[in-house]
Amino acid sequence: MQSKAATPEHYLSELPEDRKLPMHTLREVIKKNLPKGFEEVMSYGMLGYVVPHSIYPDGYHCTPKLPLPFMNIASQKNFIAVYHMGIYGNKHLLDWFVAEYPKHAKGKLDMGEGCIRFKKMDDIPFELIGELATKISVEDYIALYEQNWKTRGK
Repeated sequence: MQSKAATPEHYLSELPEDRKLPMHTLREVIKKNLPKGFEEVMSYGMLGYVVPHSIYPDGYHCTPKLPLPFMNIASQKNFIAVYHMGIYGNKHLLDWFVAEYPKHAKGKLDMGEGCIRFKKMDDIPFELIGELATKISVEDYIALYEQNWKTRGK
């Protein structure tokens, strides 16, 4: 479910009541822990955390006019999702997250490639998501991106 909201605040205001607090909390945890250089924007109809063009002028290889995406959070129809390109592209980080998850959450990990889904709002491990946000600097993410994705289409 993509929103047409122009700002993160507008996006949050449109959410159903039961999603507002968990999404607000996720947003604050990520903003508090995200390394310097990433920027919050609306991206793909979700709250996005990107490497801005001022740092990485090439933008995203699929759509260079867009900044390089790193993380997104979204209220989907049946769950809240956290999208993290670092765990998609870095097996060491993925293994760390999968090992840490049971220490922070009650339920079973529901995850796809880079997408973590939370069907129960009370099961969101905010502290773990905050720690995940700290794990990759802008410079390291750009290097990971260039190594794994940018060169695939060439």
